[in-house]
Amino acid sequence: MFDNINYLQSGSEKQNQAFKAIRNLGIMDSLCEYNPILCGTFPIGIDITDSDLDIIMEVYDFQRFEEKINNLYGDKEGFKIKRLLIRESSVVKANFIFEGFEFELFGEAQPVKTQNAYLHMIIENSLINLLPNIRAEVIKLKKQGLKTEPAFCKFLQLEGDDPYENLLEYGKNMGII
Repeated sequence: MFDNINYLQSGSEKQNQAFKAIRNLGIMDSLCEYNPILCGTFPIGIDITDSDLDIIMEVYDFQRFEEKINNLYGDKEGFKIKRLLIRESSVVKANFIFEGFEFELFGEAQPVKTQNAYLHMIIENSLINLLPNIRAEVIKLKKQGLKTEPAFCKFLQLEGDDPYENLLEYGKNMGII
């Protein structure tokens, strides 16, 4: 379902606007060699005012990727790009603003459908479809300042120090991923 962004056209007004911004930017075509997938809150309809458009990609040559990102989006408002180490994995992250949306591009050296951002989204989407009250409660918790994964964990009363890992473990135990 999330392989292309056409589903956004039949969503909320904000999802429609996000679809248009992504299309106008041409990012899915310009970066198609990296198998881009929109992840996070917009695809599953739990975005709030300051939510960004997270696009994850499969990247092995970080230098080439950084050059391409710089060439394509270096002139966009608020552009910044950096390499990070997240959970012992090297990644490239770029941010910029286009048509009122903050974009976050995330490149990691593994297939997109095995990246944590994608797995979290699949788990969260399944929970939204299974539990009628969870969407409204998660949005309420997000508006109170919680990030998405901690909000889901709070609703589900999952214990532990790392809500990102806790949610993955929950999804595995429930047979979602």
